Amino acid sequence: AGTITKTDPGYIAALARRGITDLSIVRHLPLSAGVFGYEEEVGRRMIRVLSFLASENTHSMFAHPIDGIVAHVDLTSKRVIRLVDTGYNHVPMESGDYLDPELSGPMRTDMKPLRITQPEGASFTVKNHVLNWQNWQVRIGFNGREGLTLHDISFSERPILHRAAISEMVVPYGEPQPTNEWQNYFDAGEYQFGRLANCLVLGCDCLGKIQYLDATVADDFGEPVLLPNAICIHEEDFGTLWKHTDVFTTKGTVRRQRRLVISFFVTVGNYDYGFYWYFYLDGKIELECKATGIVFSSGRPEGEYDFATEMAPRLGAPCHQHLFSARLDVAIDGNKCHVDELEVRRLPISPENPVGNAFKRVATRLQRESDAQREADNKLGRAWLIASSEKVNRLGRPTGYVLYPEGAPLLLAADDSSINKRAQYATKHLWVTQYARDEMWAAGYTPNQHPGHAGLPAYAKANRSVDGEDIVVWHTFGLTHFPRVEDWPIMPVDYAGFSFRPDGFFDRNPTLDVPEDPNGKEFSENCECVCP
Repeated sequence: AGTITKTDPGYIAALARRGITDLSIVRHLPLSAGVFGYEEEVGRRMIRVLSFLASENTHSMFAHPIDGIVAHVDLTSKRVIRLVDTGYNHVPMESGDYLDPELSGPMRTDMKPLRITQPEGASFTVKNHVLNWQNWQVRIGFNGREGLTLHDISFSERPILHRAAISEMVVPYGEPQPTNEWQNYFDAGEYQFGRLANCLVLGCDCLGKIQYLDATVADDFGEPVLLPNAICIHEEDFGTLWKHTDVFTTKGTVRRQRRLVISFFVTVGNYDYGFYWYFYLDGKIELECKATGIVFSSGRPEGEYDFATEMAPRLGAPCHQHLFSARLDVAIDGNKCHVDELEVRRLPISPENPVGNAFKRVATRLQRESDAQREADNKLGRAWLIASSEKVNRLGRPTGYVLYPEGAPLLLAADDSSINKRAQYATKHLWVTQYARDEMWAAGYTPNQHPGHAGLPAYAKANRSVDGEDIVVWHTFGLTHFPRVEDWPIMPVDYAGFSFRPDGFFDRNPTLDVPEDPNGKEFSENCECVCP
């Protein structure tokens, strides 16, 4: 697409009007086109191309957007079929090289080495991609679209999840200029997470006693490509697991928390994403997504402007979202499960609540797929209990896990917008569907140039029962990003994710057998202390 663009006479003329005649210093960024009602694009393989100036030895062309020009490229006929030129002709020229000593200043000299050591080795084992650690067992997979996939997740041989992975991620931009209004990218379905995975480096990406796993994906021609060190596995200390000091004896007891980390990192154009699955001693599971890299840039009008933050003089970073869909094929003590929506309720003063202090949690069963399209509500503490329909604990309650959402904003594009139709999954925090083998993709199997309503809205249209069935839970979470100047020229990590915690799955605290931390032996005989 870049080659097609730079040989187009109209494009060359548009650059010349901006004083750019040397095409060797122009970099072309081909991007997925979306669907915006252009009749000439129907049935064609389309790409839209933006341009950046690379006139310095820099790690970031994004400091120099050639804004106001976008080429609509037909890959089938190999030509530019439409050229948008708004006439905007300012190219920001301040350096965005984040490795330039002139930009960074002298390196800090007061950071002492921080070493993570495990003299007796790690507590986990991996054999044939099956991992065992502290009652957990997980089978680790990888494919070119989703990247890391986790299978047959169990605790003490009790099933919890058949499969867990990121099904989709969409990045819709909120700048309404003609050269930016079409920007929305399905990073899994269009760009293929797994094929873009980084090869991780000890001491940089992962610390401690590390085990790496390679991955193999297919290239554009179906040939295998080996990705060395694509998956990182390690364990971390995570502070206090539990602690109590007896107020009468002043004798205290404490245990340390640990978590197992299974992670991978991808680079999708300007952004880098890390996906970190955490498994804890107490049965909790978390997914944390880390967003870093370089914010997308555009030229910015002078004066007040609502849709892009000024990062450097006349250089804008448009507001945007990162909206992930986690597909959780649940199996809480077996295949038959149900979902209860949990909310906290304030209670009015009444004969049963005479001083008005009472509140309670209310559970509402989600019975069919049409019922199970829900939004988080942090004011109500809304969460979702996924429970077994076959097993109970010693107190007679169904064994279960609760999905706790962060409750961040959902898709903000207008209801009748193109991206709203194409990313319908991102209009709800929770979807529950009855399991079907071919229902894997939150935005559909082929989101590229798809007009919309594929994936979850199509799956849920059948309105099947999700009460006491083999079900799949889909959770939308993410970031709504109004870039800060501190995000330039490279962005510190921002975080999004969710927690999946046992609730009635165990009969009591499952970590009573965790021993005193050996690390404490060098300071005291054990982890019991007496306060003066």
